[in-house]
Amino acid sequence: MNIWVFAQVTNGAPTSGTLELLSKARELGTVTAFVGGDASGAEAALGDYGAAKAYATGDLGGKLPGVAVATAMKAVIDGGDAPDLIMFPQNAEGRDVLSRLSVKLDRTVLTNNIDIAVDGGTVKVTTPIFGGNTLVTTSFAGAAPHLASFRPKSFAAEPAGGAAVAVTAAPVPDLGATGAAAVQAVHVEASSGPKLDEAAVVVAGGRGLGESAKYEMIETLAKLLKGAPGASRAIVDAGWVPYSYQVGQTGKVVKPGVYIAAGISGATQHMVGMKGSKNIIAINKDKEAPIFGIADLGIVGDVHKVLPKLIEALQARG
Repeated sequence: MNIWVFAQVTNGAPTSGTLELLSKARELGTVTAFVGGDASGAEAALGDYGAAKAYATGDLGGKLPGVAVATAMKAVIDGGDAPDLIMFPQNAEGRDVLSRLSVKLDRTVLTNNIDIAVDGGTVKVTTPIFGGNTLVTTSFAGAAPHLASFRPKSFAAEPAGGAAVAVTAAPVPDLGATGAAAVQAVHVEASSGPKLDEAAVVVAGGRGLGESAKYEMIETLAKLLKGAPGASRAIVDAGWVPYSYQVGQTGKVVKPGVYIAAGISGATQHMVGMKGSKNIIAINKDKEAPIFGIADLGIVGDVHKVLPKLIEALQARG
């Protein structure tokens, strides 16, 4: 099976989501990375994680990627190199390219998936519904290429030791008026420490903290554990912390080695974003809180008493 992966490259390196998709795709067939932008510097990593070759549009010159990349993909397909399947990340850029390519190719898309399999030539994807309580498997029918997008952290990013790929230019055809939109400015939120969706340890706070000033305990504990602070949607909506801290169905999906949920009751939407963590520690004074149902270690207690003691113990260790 010939599989394309829409590859995102930042500062000469593939994103973690790209490496996850490449790792899964190589289990299913021969992999081509399609880079929307400049692939310079990423050739070795793309090959190491499973790509046998790559296409790249080159610098988009500030154009929004959706129109430009979808048009470039369509041109390559029309030129005779048509894949059986194209895998996209479930993020803003991935969805933009996916939806536009769907229209250009007149193909159905299946989005928000967490797994994929090929059974006798039939491509099947698995999608969580009802807040992740039910999994649905859907098979593609009709002509290829099949188009599917996948949630972050659905697959493990594992190198395979492949050689650096050769990159073939896939220039963007004339876009006319549809290509007029361009990025005017980019805001990058200041942050320190590991990224939330890549951290080995995540310490997340919820409404049980009581007030925004108490979130400082979450940040202090995360720093002591060399982890990243996170949050439930409730305190993000309340304005205590930025949206970039949110873990859950409408936030980030995380799968750290250790996830500490402090003052989080465990709404289904939150647990969708963190239940894949290897070890879950829950701290909540309500012994009936749903979060205890998935916790490996549950502490029934007041976070205002438990967290300061834990912070004090860690600080004492130096």
